[in-house]
Amino acid sequence: MGNVPLRGKNRGYEDAHPRNGRLASAFPHHQANSLSKRHSHGLKLSHRRRRRFHRPAGTAQLPGTIQPQAYSAKPKIRLMQYGSVPRAVDDRAEQPREQLRDIEVPEIGDLVHQIAKSPVTWLDIDGLGDADVIEQVGKIFKLHPLALEDVVNVHQRPKVEMYGDYLFVIARSHSEVDGRTEADSDVDALDMRQVAMFLGRNFVITFRERGVECFDEVHRRIRTNRGRIRESGADYLLYTLLDAVIDEFFPALEKHGESLDSLDDLISASCEQDLIHRIHNVRSELRMIRRAIWPLRDAINTLIRDSGDLISDETDLYLRDCYDHTVQIIDVIETDRELCADLRDYYLTVVSNRMNQIMKFLTIIATLFIPLTFVAGLYGMNFNTNVSTLNMPELNWTYGYPFALAVMTATTLAMVWYFQRKGWLSS
Repeated sequence: MGNVPLRGKNRGYEDAHPRNGRLASAFPHHQANSLSKRHSHGLKLSHRRRRRFHRPAGTAQLPGTIQPQAYSAKPKIRLMQYGSVPRAVDDRAEQPREQLRDIEVPEIGDLVHQIAKSPVTWLDIDGLGDADVIEQVGKIFKLHPLALEDVVNVHQRPKVEMYGDYLFVIARSHSEVDGRTEADSDVDALDMRQVAMFLGRNFVITFRERGVECFDEVHRRIRTNRGRIRESGADYLLYTLLDAVIDEFFPALEKHGESLDSLDDLISASCEQDLIHRIHNVRSELRMIRRAIWPLRDAINTLIRDSGDLISDETDLYLRDCYDHTVQIIDVIETDRELCADLRDYYLTVVSNRMNQIMKFLTIIATLFIPLTFVAGLYGMNFNTNVSTLNMPELNWTYGYPFALAVMTATTLAMVWYFQRKGWLSS
């Protein structure tokens, strides 16, 4: 078993193109529920909770060292075996016997005794917090230490590698962040979790971080015999798992699309201060999804072209559908990211226009008071009229005060008429 990725079949493959139309119309079965409520008024930007890249302490570790992250949960092991096995020689029935085993493995030491010969074996490890479990699984299935090291270092880029007679696939799935409240429901709604998969001749092994729930539906489909999973081999099971990971992104993108539509309406109606933060949060989450999907598209393309004989030609057709889904997701992400940039510019433009309206109104008010202030200041100089007849004789006039008020009123009305004629008072 070599540690260098090998090359197998190299069939030509034309890139799939995203289908036209909106996301919901192109994939009706991926539609998410509408937003139950609008985001709360006065949303505060909370601290970022995204898990940062962290390598275990100790830079002098040997390659292939398995050291889980400190926050990793203890693993739960689930063994599922299915497929058609030949009947006994003395059995008169012609059809093969259908096999299905779905058990929980409480201890890793019991795994060797629980695994029976079966056409397809799926070992699902939920949680990466026990290095002994991962090492024992590697010994049982003869998995390379470098691949197991990538399993526990959960910030890997989605990729496909071939180790001798098995494939190693890494993908990223999203999950809801725990502990979020209604006030910050729009902040860090997504958290990317790693999923590692091994495909052999008759087995699939999955290592997933706690919180990745997209495989639960695959378990139910196998138990209820829905679809053609139990009629196919391990390669089709790998396709089903990849398809489940990819399909999880469609409801999230639908939610972000509805959020952007809501933000567009809110910007037009009222320019709340928190809108720019919400736009930034949506754009950040779209960037997270893009980082997970973009390399996954290349990984699936590698599976289609260079998977050796571990994946049949029939399963390649289904993998092409997965590839098409990733292209569709990338297309929607790029469209929504552009919409985020447009909404941000639109928000700044609306804020600037409203500020200009306020400044124009205040300027008009100040302009109206300039002549009034001049008249009031002129007659407030208090010259002594007894010294000279030229010192404001109108101060002794009977109608002096009403005349001053009339001049001030006429001046104000004339200025308002002039501003209205110029169109300066229109909104």
